[in-house]
Amino acid sequence: MITITESQILRMSEILKTIAHPVRLDILKILHHYKNMTVSDIQKNLDCNCEQATLSNHLIKMKDKGLLKSVKEGKNIIYSIVDENICKIFKCMQECKL
Repeated sequence: MITITESQILRMSEILKTIAHPVRLDILKILHHYKNMTVSDIQKNLDCNCEQATLSNHLIKMKDKGLLKSVKEGKNIIYSIVDENICKIFKCMQECKL
């Protein structure tokens, strides 16, 4: 049996709700590969057409939930993943028989 506290379950739920969107999963995939990127660089690599304002909203939500961090460099904001372990979810989901 897996031992997980109630607070861990709540945190996991928040994380899963946050990434439960195709654009956000694509953002994680892109940042996992390239590590540090600006909004416009992320937008160029997305698998879908996403307005920059919409993309920025996704990035802010992910940052607010602690999945991403950002650093201001001049007039650009560089985004990166806080903990690369989150990207293990891709392999986990690919291996799931659901």
